[in-house]
Amino acid sequence: MKTIEPTTEVIILTGQGSIENAVQAIKLGAYDYLTKPCQLKELDLLLQRALEKRKLSRENFHLKTLVHDVQKPSSMIGNSPAIKAVFKMIDKTAPSDVTVLIQGESGTGKELAAKMIHQYSKRADKPFVIVNCATLQESLLESELFGHVKGAFTGAAESRVGLFEIAEGGTLFLDEIGELTVNTQAKLLRVIQSGEIRRVGDNRVITVDARIIAATHKNLPLEVKEGRFREDLYFRLNVITLRLPSLRERKDDLTALIQHFLQKFCKGERTMDMHPEALHAMTLYDWPGNIRELENTIERTVVLADGNIISIEELPDNIRGRTYEHYGKNGEIALSEVEKNHIIQVLKEKNWHKPLAAKTLGISLKTLYNKMKMYNIDL
Repeated sequence: MKTIEPTTEVIILTGQGSIENAVQAIKLGAYDYLTKPCQLKELDLLLQRALEKRKLSRENFHLKTLVHDVQKPSSMIGNSPAIKAVFKMIDKTAPSDVTVLIQGESGTGKELAAKMIHQYSKRADKPFVIVNCATLQESLLESELFGHVKGAFTGAAESRVGLFEIAEGGTLFLDEIGELTVNTQAKLLRVIQSGEIRRVGDNRVITVDARIIAATHKNLPLEVKEGRFREDLYFRLNVITLRLPSLRERKDDLTALIQHFLQKFCKGERTMDMHPEALHAMTLYDWPGNIRELENTIERTVVLADGNIISIEELPDNIRGRTYEHYGKNGEIALSEVEKNHIIQVLKEKNWHKPLAAKTLGISLKTLYNKMKMYNIDL
């Protein structure tokens, strides 16, 4: 029965009971073992407890399955020194169970970095659970993290497991942890220190094993100094700090990121590329929203672009304005000529072997063909 449906709870009721049979039944997965005659009240109470355990088991199983379903292989794009330092830190950090604090501006990829740490760890086959501390009300946060029992508060019609339990054996990612209230910080600190939780409204202690990765865009030492973040929790979280660079600190990765997002948002057989003037305008922009802003910009331009080449006119005003202001039309034409001449030179050096030329230029073969077509470069 347990093989067919693991969440089924089995109660043995027999008139031919023995200690040996009882022990064997429990070993095989029975919830409990009763011998006749038994009190109906005792049986009724046992059935209620078994039913409650079955509900919790099914909910836990469903949520864990859901967590696994949304997981996809994650990786960061780039080859700049700044992002290589991040890769190196992730490689060193992932195999251990040490707590990691990820710091960086909004949109720099903190969640992606946390997923990579989880996927390269020994916990990779277990759940990766995300908690956005900024979106949960304080009154609900404790229930979400630790769970609650039936009747613990108004609206608690049934018991519910918390995210700490769902992340059992895996990783719990506390995003925007700087948004937690001091009261919730104290409760979180106790759990991290002891590895034990109590569901809201319950006196029982539950031991949990979940690796903690926290992230914030705030300056936590300053938050500690000004009394908005507990110093003891900060030291508990700050075992290893992973700082993610802003996009303006890794402009060398911009072209690769643009190509990645172009491929992501182009549907079907459609392929797209950036005109040199548009690409140059994007390199001049500071990207205050970092990679998230870049992704949104590429998605917008792919939708609105008329052809397969995104021109500077199709970029948002705040991005293309820098090029118009500082360079003017003549500068833009000169830039395209520089790229065209460079492509021709590389093609000649490689005896017009386009795969080798594309590799030397650091672009895909498809992108090379698009640029040759755009610049009317013939064999």
